Amino acid sequence: MDNTIRVFSGRTFSSEDIELIKWARKTYPKLPKYEFAGTVCELLGWTTQSGRSKEQQCLAFLEKLEAEGIIKLPHTNNIRKNKSSVRVSEIIFDTKEIEGEVSEYEPIRLTIARPGKDLSRWRSYINQYHMLGFKTVFGSRLQYFIKSGDIELGCIQFSASSWALAERDKWIGWTADNRKTYLHIVVNNSRFLIFPWVHIRNLASKALSLAAKQIQEDWLREYCYAPVLLETFVDLEHFKGTCYKAANWLYLGETKGRGRMDRNNEHALSKKAIFVYPLQNDFKACLRGEKPYKVVEPE
Repeated sequence: MDNTIRVFSGRTFSSEDIELIKWARKTYPKLPKYEFAGTVCELLGWTTQSGRSKEQQCLAFLEKLEAEGIIKLPHTNNIRKNKSSVRVSEIIFDTKEIEGEVSEYEPIRLTIARPGKDLSRWRSYINQYHMLGFKTVFGSRLQYFIKSGDIELGCIQFSASSWALAERDKWIGWTADNRKTYLHIVVNNSRFLIFPWVHIRNLASKALSLAAKQIQEDWLREYCYAPVLLETFVDLEHFKGTCYKAANWLYLGETKGRGRMDRNNEHALSKKAIFVYPLQNDFKACLRGEKPYKVVEPE
């Protein structure tokens, strides 16, 4: 590994940062330049104080790395103005109280929010009712509605996993090379929302169980490979992770409260509980490269 420390546009990049950029380029080879720059911003937490990705600065840095022969960028530029800050329409939803037992609303199902009206509606729900709001995610991701018949009860999102997570990596038995090669087959449950007017007992754990049953096939169909492990973080200042425990997710420990931008060990972020859910029995062997994971050739 090249241990050179680089400074660009007021930011210091460690050798691990450069390895992360190289990993992202290999993992998402078809992304155009601007979307790849947005992906790198998200992975590195390279944002303004208001939280907007520094895509222009990032693209300039990536071009510098390309000039040094460290990465090779795609030829297509596909510049999209303000794509990282997608405009989210505010929609007036029917917030009539819905309550009861989950058995009264069966079958509960998860449906993918496809681009267009469905995805706009999904984004609006998250932006209006999730404590973290909507944020553009890059790379592989799936957004679902939680539904009973035509009634929408909640939203859930799965997207790219965390680059480095000490408790998870130790539990898997990962080396740095293992992680670079197989990180994409770990998927993060990055948003989960049961609407505040929905009070259906055990609905949250039911939705998590459904996701665990179908996400491998959905991901395989959409992205030509199947993940083997799910992960999520629960903010301990606000939640206890009860629904994850009820859905048999495994508790691994807590984050350090640092985040990617904590260069001075200030530990300014709230600590998060780490939960994971294996999607197949031999998941650790797949994550260590001892067994193959499921893939299909793209059409």
